[in-house]
Amino acid sequence: MAPSPSPQPDYSVPALDKALDILEYLAGEPGERSQTEIADAVGRSVSQIFRVLTTLERRGYLYRDRASGLYGVSLALFDLAHRQPPLRGLIRLAMGPMRDLADAVSQSCNLGVRDGDAVRVIAQAESPANFGYAVRVGALFPLDTAAGLVLTGAGGRGDGDGEGDVMTRPDPVQDAVTDVVAAIRDATGATVATLTVPYIGTSYSAHPLAVVVAAARETAAVISGRVQGR
Repeated sequence: MAPSPSPQPDYSVPALDKALDILEYLAGEPGERSQTEIADAVGRSVSQIFRVLTTLERRGYLYRDRASGLYGVSLALFDLAHRQPPLRGLIRLAMGPMRDLADAVSQSCNLGVRDGDAVRVIAQAESPANFGYAVRVGALFPLDTAAGLVLTGAGGRGDGDGEGDVMTRPDPVQDAVTDVVAAIRDATGATVATLTVPYIGTSYSAHPLAVVVAAARETAAVISGRVQGR
């Protein structure tokens, strides 16, 4: 008779599970939530999560509104992610050229990387113009956006909607915006990030779309050269 298999060891840490459940829940909510709402959402009682909430607040991952007592996620997780040397280095290499691009075309631009099944905006240079379209740093967008297609290679290298390593597509959310997206490549040729100019084409725009596309392509090449050590 064959021996029965040994039970798999249980390495779970209940307090850590609670903390992660709370952070994941609050990160997906548009506003602050009460202890009761949080407890209900993560399937625990208020008494089970009280100490976890207190610890997360003390460590700075949550904040608590003193007037309402509601909890929300702070920017500590975002700051923690940006401590990663590759990500920090990429932002450092890209910000100078991005600021130059924003000044040259009077449009904002942003840097995006793949974050699981989404595109995460990790840096932005504001437009110097009196009007413009800005994207919040830390924002997530689907992979079927222009930036996502360039990151995943699904859009090819100039598939008729763009030129060379640049893709242009109407923004799926803002009708007045055309997304101009250029690939940032490492030494192996892999796309590690995207440079996006959410171009607003109005009578007040300082430059036509073709000029912005060319400038974005040139800036992406500069950033790619920095990433590759050139």
